[in-house]
Amino acid sequence: MNPALERLKPYPFERLNALKAGIAPRSNAPHVALSIGEPKHDPPPFIVDALADPRRLIAGLGAYPATRGSDALRAAMAAWATRRFELERPLDPATQVLPVSGTREALFSFGQTVLSGRTGSICVMPNPFYQIYEGAALLRGAEPYFLACPAARGFQPDFESVPADVWRACELVYLCSPNNPCGSVLSTAQLWRLIALADEHDFVIAADECYSEIYRDEDAPPPGLLEACARIGRDDYRRCIVFHSLSKRSSVPGLRSGFVAGDAKILERFFLYRTYHGCAMPGHVQEASRLAWQDESHVIENRALYRAKFEAVTPILAKALGCSHPDGAFYYWAATPIDDEAFAQTLFREENITVLPGSYLAREVDGASPGKNRIRMALVAPLAECVDAAERIARFVARL
Repeated sequence: MNPALERLKPYPFERLNALKAGIAPRSNAPHVALSIGEPKHDPPPFIVDALADPRRLIAGLGAYPATRGSDALRAAMAAWATRRFELERPLDPATQVLPVSGTREALFSFGQTVLSGRTGSICVMPNPFYQIYEGAALLRGAEPYFLACPAARGFQPDFESVPADVWRACELVYLCSPNNPCGSVLSTAQLWRLIALADEHDFVIAADECYSEIYRDEDAPPPGLLEACARIGRDDYRRCIVFHSLSKRSSVPGLRSGFVAGDAKILERFFLYRTYHGCAMPGHVQEASRLAWQDESHVIENRALYRAKFEAVTPILAKALGCSHPDGAFYYWAATPIDDEAFAQTLFREENITVLPGSYLAREVDGASPGKNRIRMALVAPLAECVDAAERIARFVARL
């Protein structure tokens, strides 16, 4: 067996299930799950219709899908990214875009492609973080370096705090903006600084931008890594790869559809890995995905639904837990008045509401964890459920 498997920690939701095991909620109120970032908005009807079309389904099931996907799908993905990030030079669908079966799969397999496996190699990632980053590093023999995103910095990483010897050994940096779980957004200036560091120390940047279309201000979409590259004339996107998904953008997490884009030389090696990895997108999913990337109206409507929930819930939780409307994504990263595990366990017992302890999404470094005494709450349930849950949480906190 791969000995690196022993270094993997239980997945956050396995730990959460163990924390709740054997507990019978005392409340008769309906259960509300705020723990998992699984969109619950209705998927766009045109995606459902495309998947249900028997002609597309039969065609999709009757052939092995190409690893590169169809020309039409890549063209739709490239055109969307070019529009969204205002790229003067359009992405080349033939060389700068690859479809993937969801960003989770791609973020992991990308680490297996880019990391060398050499002793002493380092993979930098934010802390707190999406646990796939850590798993990808450990299973390729790299050492994770956890870059804290503390409240004192607005949940932003400080690239200048990373020691020079860490940058010299670094082969890959994972970013997440808008951030899961903090909701913070990296500025273009921060992205430029990281690009400069990548040039100086020869590492690759993997920007997880799967929450890029969930943001607070309709007139101020979060900047992306490709956009930052384009603004400094870096049209080859050297050392830079972005990851995008339909899961959050289009509320279709079960479709398992996304894409990676950027440096053509890196993507050609990633394509080689994927021809052996064997995780190609089925043909009927490709066609539904093509339609999704070509439509923006449903994304605007989706964003409005999240905005309405935050506007209704934030005043309630602001008093109880100091929550504020995040700049991006659909999470609250709230401080708790007691230990985060105890808070989550007791809240479930007394109010039948599930939240995720923040310590499950972070690692302790030098005796401190940025997830300690915090919880992540995903505003994915319908508006009425979110408001009801917020009111019950506020009453629960008042009793503590």
